[in-house]
Amino acid sequence: MKIAIVAGSNHGAATSTRLATYIQHLATQNQHEVTLIDLYKTPLPFYTPEDDGKDHQALGAFKQAMLSADAIVLATPEYHSGMSGVLKNALDHVGQDHFHNKAVLSVSSSGGAVAVSSLTQMQTTVRNLHGINSPEWISIGGDQRKSFREDALFEDIHPDVDKRVRRVVGSFLQLAEQLVGSAKL
Repeated sequence: MKIAIVAGSNHGAATSTRLATYIQHLATQNQHEVTLIDLYKTPLPFYTPEDDGKDHQALGAFKQAMLSADAIVLATPEYHSGMSGVLKNALDHVGQDHFHNKAVLSVSSSGGAVAVSSLTQMQTTVRNLHGINSPEWISIGGDQRKSFREDALFEDIHPDVDKRVRRVVGSFLQLAEQLVGSAKL
């Protein structure tokens, strides 16, 4: 199964991007083909309805990865109770054909305890793009973020956090496989 993970931070050492990298690691361990799109390393142009972005190489690659994916993970830091501007901009570039009937996992990282507002905002956007929201989401905050610092090893992730992330990713992958299987019928 093909999975596109969009790391929607504009910060080089974002814990949300590190969490997305860990999800990539877990999915590849389960023999899935994963494309990680790091919007910090590969920025996209500002969305404007008049410009289709055909001349922008990173935008073309982003759209193709989203279109060919069987499932999608969206990861963001929470800024002012919402998803990052870079992630919202990326999502403005795609449409229902990129999300239709695909499982989507929403993931966030917050300096505070949890980042529920950004997750709700992402799920609303996914619903409007005709994606299928995974019933669970992942939010890390406060001390939980230490497990995903740039210098941290995956082996050092706090056991409770690791257990939760693995459970939610497993549930998401199961949903995605069911949707891919039903699409073939």
